[in-house]
Amino acid sequence: MTPEESARVIDAVRSEQRRAAAQVESLEHAVTAIVEGSELTATDDEHDPEGATIAYERAQANSLLQQARLDLDRLTAAEAMLESGEPIRCEVCRREIDTERLLALPTTTTCIHCAS
Repeated sequence: MTPEESARVIDAVRSEQRRAAAQVESLEHAVTAIVEGSELTATDDEHDPEGATIAYERAQANSLLQQARLDLDRLTAAEAMLESGEPIRCEVCRREIDTERLLALPTTTTCIHCAS
């Protein structure tokens, strides 16, 4: 990967980091709102005519939050690898992962050949 390509991928990773950080913040607020809302309401979740239960909504929001935090951690690791100057290699075949693939999927750990 050339220095120019590396800079492009680092820019893409940083852009995704900002998006993931905003998503984490938004989901943290959503989880807090769900928890606070459930404390103020005495509902019978099992017989709620509105559909999804509060427990389900809370579990869904927590799951999305956990995934967003994981994405952010992976993006941070990808940024560190790129900044080290070492080529990003496929964990299966050890070939260098193409720039285009890293631009599309900054946290990928496999080349296009091994992924297909």
